[in-house]
Amino acid sequence: MTTVLLREVPTAGPVHRLWAGTKMLSVFLISLLVMFLPTWPVLGVLVGFLIAVGVFARVPLGALPRLPIWFWGMLLLGALINAPVGIDAVLRYAQVMFLGLSLIAASLLVAWTTPMGEIAPALATLGAPLRKVRLPVDEWAVVIALTLRGLPLLIEEMRVLRAARKLRPKDRLLQRATENPLVDILTAAMAVSTRRAGELGEAITARGGTGQLTAHPTAPGPRDVVAFAVVIAVCLGAVALTLFL
Repeated sequence: MTTVLLREVPTAGPVHRLWAGTKMLSVFLISLLVMFLPTWPVLGVLVGFLIAVGVFARVPLGALPRLPIWFWGMLLLGALINAPVGIDAVLRYAQVMFLGLSLIAASLLVAWTTPMGEIAPALATLGAPLRKVRLPVDEWAVVIALTLRGLPLLIEEMRVLRAARKLRPKDRLLQRATENPLVDILTAAMAVSTRRAGELGEAITARGGTGQLTAHPTAPGPRDVVAFAVVIAVCLGAVALTLFL
């Protein structure tokens, strides 16, 4: 089973039934923890917790992104650059890379277990206190939700454009004289994105405008309280483990 990044995995896991705001708050709490306490015990607990959530959510292995070889090569190159400084520099570099990949994995878990239609109402609910100072919370929620909805489409279009360009007949002389592969792909991507944006705008207008995306705010339930309590307990356990080791 293969999926596209930032799209929900069509499984019936218990994590899917949680409120979108609970999952976003959980990622925010985890981010704060590793920002102020990026120790190996904390990172180890975080990775174990993310793996457990992925299994509990029934996310298939096919959903995991297949990172290209050059990505791992760049990570190895960074380690080699830090090697002359000392083993502490290499370990620090590995810690930062581990931290970044863990936060990306946490964000992907939210995307894999949350329908895109639930993002805007959840953000509007979480940002409700900011309305008292007259901040455009609903507009911000709509922009973020539409951006997340559009990114998978853009990624898929880029893949199609890249595959289509590979199928074009190759004329080396003409290619050197008139063609720039990067410019061609970026120009086509901008044209496709503009068309997609127009179609999305027409669809939203036909359904009553952007206000409909946040017209039905959602709220957490009892299972969300339990889930967030588990996240807090895991974070506190990671802090305690760091203090005692």
